[in-house]
Amino acid sequence: MKRRDFVRITAAGAAALSPLAPRLLRSPQRMADWLLVPMDDAQSDHLKAYGVCYRALQRGVKAEWLLNYRSGSFLLPMESAAQRDAALAGVSLETIDDARASSIRGEIQDGNMDAIPLEKAPKVAVYAPPNAAPWDDAVTMALDYAGIKYDKVWDAEVMGQQLKKWDWLHLHHEDFTGQYSKFYLSYAGAPWLADMVQQNTAMAHTLGFPNVPAEKRAVAQTIAKFVEGGGFLFAMCAATETLDLALASEGVDIAAAYADGTPMDPDASRKMHWDQALAFHDARLETSPTTSVYSDIDGHQVNSGDRRQPLGSFTLFNFSAKIDPVATMLVQSHRDVIPDFYGLTTSFTRHTLKSSDTVLADEHGAPWVKYIHGERGQGTWTFFGGHDPEDPQHQIGDAPTDLSLHPHSPGYRLILNNVLFPAARKKELKT
Repeated sequence: MKRRDFVRITAAGAAALSPLAPRLLRSPQRMADWLLVPMDDAQSDHLKAYGVCYRALQRGVKAEWLLNYRSGSFLLPMESAAQRDAALAGVSLETIDDARASSIRGEIQDGNMDAIPLEKAPKVAVYAPPNAAPWDDAVTMALDYAGIKYDKVWDAEVMGQQLKKWDWLHLHHEDFTGQYSKFYLSYAGAPWLADMVQQNTAMAHTLGFPNVPAEKRAVAQTIAKFVEGGGFLFAMCAATETLDLALASEGVDIAAAYADGTPMDPDASRKMHWDQALAFHDARLETSPTTSVYSDIDGHQVNSGDRRQPLGSFTLFNFSAKIDPVATMLVQSHRDVIPDFYGLTTSFTRHTLKSSDTVLADEHGAPWVKYIHGERGQGTWTFFGGHDPEDPQHQIGDAPTDLSLHPHSPGYRLILNNVLFPAARKKELKT
């Protein structure tokens, strides 16, 4: 859905959809209580709070997301099920009456805040191969910790046109160029890499493709069509960069270096079809078969040797909640400045961004940004650089992050903002 349509729809329908509206019209003699889920420093577990709200939506409860009010708090009608759920999850709730609810609404009306109705829990899917790779996925860890259910899909489901079953799709460290993230440079002979190659090759042949790069390009194109048709896409780490490289590479053999060890066509960069990509354009491809980098999209060049850039911190942009509620939802957090973290793709260089991209967070003065968002057809995509917000130097084989030690993680909050964002969309408007 286009951002301008979202603004028009939410503005026109807020009164009718708001859980506050029906009770505020009742007799003043009757006390009506509400559950405020605070998301500022009063919250005992920020990450599990998203799960409490999500499960309320699953039960048919109409909630509200109070953008920029106490760091993006949630408002639920009084419900014993939500109270029990929050108590079991260790999530802080505040019970408020109609008078306090009316006062909050007045504050929201007067400031850079807005109340966005949340109607229906989105159906969530995570793109993941069937084999157990030797790394984790920050999004699945966040979903598991918050108690948000999801399904796993891979190439057979994507190419079988089954993505229409889900509203929201996540991609992480997958390499859609078919080069297996160039792991052969550092992990040649590793059993998990041999298994990865075997499974991907078998899938490509099963689906009728001559090789893995061709099959992964088709998968990327199908995912782009999912977005065009109204889907919500969220990607992190290498999936952000390689998805766009695959989309732009029709007729360009960008995986030749992996196939036979020879340098890539030096003219490959100018042959790319950037109009097909979601977020990037005019990137320069890495042509050396001995450098574990895809292109100059990633500003940090984490695996490039002496070109690798040190980590700093990134700052979330402050958007107008009433004018741009979509971007505002995606940056809700109790911290504006967040320590950076590496991934195979850590950041996005400014000169490769399309003019239509919305930058959600960047590092001040740096030639790269961290967090971007955009539209494609009737849907949206959001790219977040890096691998794990609470493990800045995460390596293959490292133990997964224990989120019980990071219940207030602002970086993981950005992930979960993306999970709840589709709940604000009216189902009947989806194509």
